[in-house]
Amino acid sequence: MMMTQRAFFYDIAAPSTSTPLSLASRQVSTQICNGRNAAAARRDQPRYRLISTVVTKTMARDRLSEQAREDLDAVRVRLNHQLKLIITPSVTGEAAPTLQKANDCQCDRHTYHPSQGWRRQPHHLTKEQLWDRIREEAHQDATAEPALASNLYSTILTHHSLESTMAFSLSNKLASPTLVGMQLMRLIQDVYDDDPDVMEACLADLQAVFDRDPACDRYTQAILYFKGFQAVQSYRIAHWLWRKGRKSLALAIQSRMSEVFHVDAHPAAVLGRGIMIDHATGVVIGETAVVGDNVSMLHHVTLGGSGTGGGVRHPTIGHGVLLGAGVTVLGPVTVGAGSKLGAGSVVVTDIPCHSVAVGVPAKIIKRDLLKEAVKDMDQCVEFVLDYEI
Repeated sequence: MMMTQRAFFYDIAAPSTSTPLSLASRQVSTQICNGRNAAAARRDQPRYRLISTVVTKTMARDRLSEQAREDLDAVRVRLNHQLKLIITPSVTGEAAPTLQKANDCQCDRHTYHPSQGWRRQPHHLTKEQLWDRIREEAHQDATAEPALASNLYSTILTHHSLESTMAFSLSNKLASPTLVGMQLMRLIQDVYDDDPDVMEACLADLQAVFDRDPACDRYTQAILYFKGFQAVQSYRIAHWLWRKGRKSLALAIQSRMSEVFHVDAHPAAVLGRGIMIDHATGVVIGETAVVGDNVSMLHHVTLGGSGTGGGVRHPTIGHGVLLGAGVTVLGPVTVGAGSKLGAGSVVVTDIPCHSVAVGVPAKIIKRDLLKEAVKDMDQCVEFVLDYEI
């Protein structure tokens, strides 16, 4: 960092240039950013806007202690909130990642990296162990609830594999008077047999639901009753057909999926592994959308397009992103890995990795480089009390 910039920061933010940087940031935060000096902040808005910009440059270029970085971050965030500045890459100087691939994330070595994508964790069951667990759960439920015995035997206990169970369950859900269930079941079974990656993605999705949804304490619940999981598996069949050039059948399955599950995911969209759609009502994923691994979204999420031309019209969502209820992301924008979008937000510009963004239009209110948003599924946003959307 240039010495002139550091001295300039001291001259404005602290009584003297000898004041330690962390202490200076505490004084600025205490004097003008705690909500009790709002009038002074507004009166001297150009001055504090300049402080905010310099603080950001200092954070980006100076190698500071962790405490100093936290103090400076608090100053930057509070200043921008107090003055109602929209925190965008043009204001903070932090350029959004280009994310040519869904796993790009420009963060330091201390950062949590969801960009590694889906990986089998030590507590995850193997495919064989998972199938044994599913059959055991189904047998327990059939014994405890005789009224469910016929359903459980037909969907799980009479089948020899998870592929067979999924083919039977999905075909029964998607079938219609003009789309024959037996033909669908054979089709889905053929997809699983032809491309093992489709079943591997299904296993990752099933484990993601079990890990992230506190309402799910049995694998059979997701397979039989959770329409978000069922919708994602239906999309995977349609996507396979689309890639094979069987677009008419892929679109027919998409149409049935939208009617049955209220999830409209275009078969040309690209979804990674470990996807969880909770509640899964009113979800829209457009044709050119790309969603990375380990992404969680709730109901009424829209990944919508912009314009009528060709090329990419829809968003790219990085690995490990949490999309809260009612989030709308429009156009060919990028949401960086590890980010959290608060409920009801409308995103129309790029969001850097590991950001927390809320509002209409969405504003970045903080960067959280260590927290794994998609793992704790916390939609609530912890921010300073003087923040205003």
